Amino acid sequence: MARYLGPREKVERRVGERLFLKGDRSYSPKAAVTRRPYPPGQHTRRNNKISEFGQQLMAKQKVRATYRMLEKQFKNGIKHALESREEPYTEIIGKLENRLDNTVFRSGFAQSRDQARQLVSHGHILVNGKKVNIPSYTVKRNDIISVREGSKKTKYFTTLLPVWFPAYQGPGWIEINKEKVEAKVKGQATLEESGLKMEDLQAVVEYYSR
Repeated sequence: MARYLGPREKVERRVGERLFLKGDRSYSPKAAVTRRPYPPGQHTRRNNKISEFGQQLMAKQKVRATYRMLEKQFKNGIKHALESREEPYTEIIGKLENRLDNTVFRSGFAQSRDQARQLVSHGHILVNGKKVNIPSYTVKRNDIISVREGSKKTKYFTTLLPVWFPAYQGPGWIEINKEKVEAKVKGQATLEESGLKMEDLQAVVEYYSR
């Protein structure tokens, strides 16, 4: 199954901000973007003026890397959102946030989207009681995301998950049952809940509208 394999911390240094791609490390002083706050390949930060196209390209790379998507997959999703009759920004947020791998991440079952993607791909995740191993699968309102009973006995769920899951606070569009280790999709993420910036979404729309 194709997946984005780009260097996570280099992406953060390139766009100049944390995208929280490496779990706990992203929040620590050890994060590369904190230690070396300039693009890879440069020894000092340069204040070169970026063109409008360059800004759009950087915004596109930032959003795509955040959700760990391939270019073709990301482009098709944005194009489909722009062709929809719905408000484009709401539609884009929905397409990104309602991916199964992202929903697993937002539910607190994983500390990064890469980790969530692995859980899905390896068959640990159920949607409405049925195994779904496609990270890009779109979840809908009232869908129940849970962990396969056999998977709950693995070291990940018995030893690693308890480190952060009990204290985890999810977004408002997901209802988390920590005792059962399952989550219910209550609606759609807002811009604030997605953590995306409107200026980045606008730049992405402009980039693909050329």
